[in-house]
Amino acid sequence: MNRKKVAFFTLGCKVNFCETEALQSLFEKEGYRITDFKKAADVYVINTCTVTGLSDHKSRKAIRRARRRSPEAIIVATGCYAQGFPGEIREMEQADLIIGTRGRENLPRIIASLERGQVQELVRPYGPNGSFELLPAARRRGRSRGFLKIQEGCTQGCTYCIIPTTRGPLRSLPPDEAIERARLMVASGYREIVLTGIHLGLYGADQEGLSLGSLLGELEKIEGLARIRLSSIEPSDVTRELAERLFSSSKICPHLHIPLQSGDEEILRRMNRPYTPEEYLYLVRWLRDMKSDLAVSADVMVGFPGETEEHHRRSLAFVEAMRFSRLHVFAYSPRPGTVAAGLTGQVDGADKERRSREMINLGQRMAAAFRRKFIATTQEVLIEKVRPYHFGEGFTPHYLRTRVALEGRGKGWPGRIIPARLEKVEGPYLLGKT
Repeated sequence: MNRKKVAFFTLGCKVNFCETEALQSLFEKEGYRITDFKKAADVYVINTCTVTGLSDHKSRKAIRRARRRSPEAIIVATGCYAQGFPGEIREMEQADLIIGTRGRENLPRIIASLERGQVQELVRPYGPNGSFELLPAARRRGRSRGFLKIQEGCTQGCTYCIIPTTRGPLRSLPPDEAIERARLMVASGYREIVLTGIHLGLYGADQEGLSLGSLLGELEKIEGLARIRLSSIEPSDVTRELAERLFSSSKICPHLHIPLQSGDEEILRRMNRPYTPEEYLYLVRWLRDMKSDLAVSADVMVGFPGETEEHHRRSLAFVEAMRFSRLHVFAYSPRPGTVAAGLTGQVDGADKERRSREMINLGQRMAAAFRRKFIATTQEVLIEKVRPYHFGEGFTPHYLRTRVALEGRGKGWPGRIIPARLEKVEGPYLLGKT
């Protein structure tokens, strides 16, 4: 039997990667074989992103690449760019199906019903209510860490962000379903589960008596689950209940990604971010008082409309004082339909590029300094892959990428947690021995 082949290409955030894994399982149930995106396939699924103009460009480029590779294949554009700008994809005349971020539960059957040569657009705008898209639970694909999407939608209204339009209102995966999916993931071999969502900290806000903290308490009880990690949490969502749950648990990783966006109060106000730099600073100090070795990483944007060189310098100084373990830097990109796209004071592209480079360099220095703090300590490394005769590679609980010398061992290491004595930093890695 000649099984049809499907290839995937994913851009953007952890939510997109989580959804791609679920879509892969969906296609496998219908008899498809997953193949590499660089190879010939019968169907190509491009899970797009629209968080920046560059994301749009990369999404279009991936669609064109798939069409060039297999002219007779079915090309599917899904994800946030497809949801927000289906007309732009239609004008490319490259995709056969444009489906957005909802209604994908029967995607293989939709593809089977397509008429050759006709573009079908199934993008539905979000209303005030909606249900959680129940795609299949992800199946383990050689990794030790798996992603579980438990929350959808955002209503925060940051002036630069188009995601509320492309992801809709707040929805939460019912707790019984979340726990069952986590159990299935552990049974398939995952040792660490990363909880993802568009506004993860508001998990349960649409359901009475439910919160992220209460769900974490139930997930901790799952036998065989070694680690739980939060992908990202907004500053205003870090409650005392959640903090106490995080720091009293032996399974929840001591790493929080807390988006900052700017270290300048005026720019945060223009962004409509609901905190000041001082409040962010107090939050992180409070968390570190409870857990001194806590890893805190952040997102930072440069070149927001109205950002002067003085604003940028204040942001740099604040970020440096925070001693982040990792920094994800964005250059502002106007998103059509957002408030910020119409603001005065748009920053010159060359200035944005320079400011981005300065912030990235600072982030790299901070990350190296944080890694050095763990030299001469023993940390547990969840091994994800092994390079025979060289090293096993994985992450510590603090989300530090680590390579552990094999020294003639290593068979059967993937999926195991290996205690390693960390000896030095080499580029983005910590190096250690058992």
